[in-house]
Amino acid sequence: MAFFGGSFDPPHLGHLAVARAAKEALGLDTVLFAPVGAQPLKPLGSTAAFADRLAMTRLAIASEAGFAVSLADAPNPSGEPNYTLETLLRLRAELPQGSILFCLMGADSFAGIKRWHGAAKIPFAASLIVASRPGQHLDDLKLALPAGLSIEAVPGPDRTKIEVRAYRLRNQAGECTPFYLLPGLEIEISASEIREQVRIREQAGAAAGDRALLPSAVSGYIRAHGLYS
Repeated sequence: MAFFGGSFDPPHLGHLAVARAAKEALGLDTVLFAPVGAQPLKPLGSTAAFADRLAMTRLAIASEAGFAVSLADAPNPSGEPNYTLETLLRLRAELPQGSILFCLMGADSFAGIKRWHGAAKIPFAASLIVASRPGQHLDDLKLALPAGLSIEAVPGPDRTKIEVRAYRLRNQAGECTPFYLLPGLEIEISASEIREQVRIREQAGAAAGDRALLPSAVSGYIRAHGLYS
């Protein structure tokens, strides 16, 4: 099972493509899409409300086998931000014995992981699967790793057509955990660009032209609720 957290503001075809690739490459039974309540590194929050992002995520994955929505990263009643480490530890404790939990993220998120709360502990709470994005180079993964972690290449799975590079992370206590990189995904879709497209088209009085970037149900939801305009 893989935890796939994010703003999903809105959830787009790039998110679906990353999740499909990870599911096939690692033989995952489930990918959990978990819209986040409040990200500590984004003090201004998301553009759309959590309820809207949750509804759009449900629509985006409705026809996808093995995809599910998770409320593991829903807003905290206390108003405190959501920390990935705490979410993963809580989720892992709820899984049946013998289950394996992964944490799926894009290369842009991994590039900033040093700044995350408990960053060096995250890969040991759930092994990381990192999907590359155009223009980003992860040849030297050491530069992105939190302090105290080292990395070495190991043989990767070869049961699918999707390229997977496998590594082993080691912390200062000598503990090891797998790390997987999906380097061949060329997905040029940005949620911020989609929001800007909608805003510009609404101002121009034109119909939203983002259907090529969004699941049709999500595009319809955005129009029906006047989001991002």
